[in-house]
Amino acid sequence: MFSIVFFEPEIPPNTGNAIRLSSNTGCALHLIKPLGFSLGDKKLRRAGLDYAEYSELRTHENWEDFLENRGSGRIYAISTKGTLPYTEAAFEPGDYLLFGPETRGLPDRILTSPEVTATLRIPMLPHSRSLNLSNSAAVIVYEAWRQQGFTGA
Repeated sequence: MFSIVFFEPEIPPNTGNAIRLSSNTGCALHLIKPLGFSLGDKKLRRAGLDYAEYSELRTHENWEDFLENRGSGRIYAISTKGTLPYTEAAFEPGDYLLFGPETRGLPDRILTSPEVTATLRIPMLPHSRSLNLSNSAAVIVYEAWRQQGFTGA
């Protein structure tokens, strides 16, 4: 399936929601440190409910550690700075869907990294700043899974 990647996530409920999302879609969840919370945080556990046991959760010390241990799938960065709408990407099993921290998004050094296949965006109205992190992940994951005919559902 796919992998959801949160780069330096800051808000525990968003990661908890992503645990639930990954459990229900068969995605792995990768968290790149530093995290803005402890994995034992009560808000994280509450949002993830009892789904953690059904999800594949991996943590990485930093971006370089993630790259060394990720496997061979393509990396799609999701950013308001993206020029390609997410619906124009042809997702494949094994792809990594990369999201930035809630308060600042992905840094330019990540967006311009040669390992990033493309930077995608979710269309919004012009006055909008961004969507919630876990909502954005759900939008992209379900589009990627839809393209695969919801295999396994």
